[in-house]
Amino acid sequence: MPEKKKGTRQQARSSSSTSTPKAKSHAKSRTSKSQERKKKEKESGGCLWKILLVVLILLLAFGGGYIYYLFHSGKKAAENAYVENSRTKSELRDESVQPLTDNISIMIVGIDDSEKRSQGEGNSRSDALLVATLNNKDKSIKLVSIPRDSYVYIPTVGYKDKITHAHAYGGIDATRETVEGLLNVPIDYYFRVNFDAFIEIVDALGGVTVDVPYEINELDENDKRTVHLMPGTQEVNGREALALARTRHQDSDVERGKRQQMILEAIASKATSVTSFTKYDKVLAAVGNNMQTDMTFDEMKSLFAYLQNGMPDIDSLSLKGSDDMSSGIYYYLLQDDSLLETRQTLQKHLGLTIDTKLNLSEDEEVIEEPTTKQNTGFQSNYNSSGSGN
Repeated sequence: MPEKKKGTRQQARSSSSTSTPKAKSHAKSRTSKSQERKKKEKESGGCLWKILLVVLILLLAFGGGYIYYLFHSGKKAAENAYVENSRTKSELRDESVQPLTDNISIMIVGIDDSEKRSQGEGNSRSDALLVATLNNKDKSIKLVSIPRDSYVYIPTVGYKDKITHAHAYGGIDATRETVEGLLNVPIDYYFRVNFDAFIEIVDALGGVTVDVPYEINELDENDKRTVHLMPGTQEVNGREALALARTRHQDSDVERGKRQQMILEAIASKATSVTSFTKYDKVLAAVGNNMQTDMTFDEMKSLFAYLQNGMPDIDSLSLKGSDDMSSGIYYYLLQDDSLLETRQTLQKHLGLTIDTKLNLSEDEEVIEEPTTKQNTGFQSNYNSSGSGN
């Protein structure tokens, strides 16, 4: 990991108002809103890193704001996670943003940097990649998950490859540059999280109650087949919850999404219960030890406004595409119309100029991935199968 510095980017920015804007009131009853939210969550499914987005980022913001005054753990977790970034703003921004008053975007990079997979911190691929846009006016969130095998242009190496490899080629900077080129929206902040965070959070909460659909013999976080679960409603620990969220051998990605949504609800329910308040210090410690971000503690506290009316609805977006094995390596080819529609949705949500066409660069249009990668030291030699892949 890069060296963590305790300087704050907040010092380089102009100070913003310290008053938190009040969220809009809603005419709908709490009951009807809850029913609609549950219906929407069941229909949209979910993904493991959507769980991490809600539980890690928003919970960290909540801990950094309210729980901090009770346990002083939020600040410590934020300081542990903070990595000073020399980049004060995206090149797609005219001015630096302030989370308290501006629409912002956050890139969430899920990393499996286990030694078992011979990746390590410097050579790890992104196992999951998401972009969240936050609209400050209506406190809404849009979330797009970028398929890890998406065939995209990676500026760092100058050719197209799987977007999951961008992190292996150049870490967060290469990943952010690639995502900005793909979606044509600025990436204001990033959160880099590994699987250990998921496990430690569930364990810090004392486990969660889930419904296991069938007998599971699955790989653990060390890729050893040590997780065995029988069907039925039961309490699971962190490693068991991770295995349940990742497995897909006996069903499909759609069903896996439903299981992950179930786990999200279980974690959210446990985390927001009164009995869990005394465990928040451990939860926040798990976050601080397993995450990196360029968002300062004060900036995180600004996100508390998104929680004033409870957990906000998240509008999930998808990038449509098709499978391709013509080269002997699996790629996911994004559909131009789907990519353009996603760009437009995110740009509108951020209040930016909306694209009317993709406007791919000349380099992106003509340069293809070389047949060998002798200069990169990284080989594209895996496909889309596997429980953790």
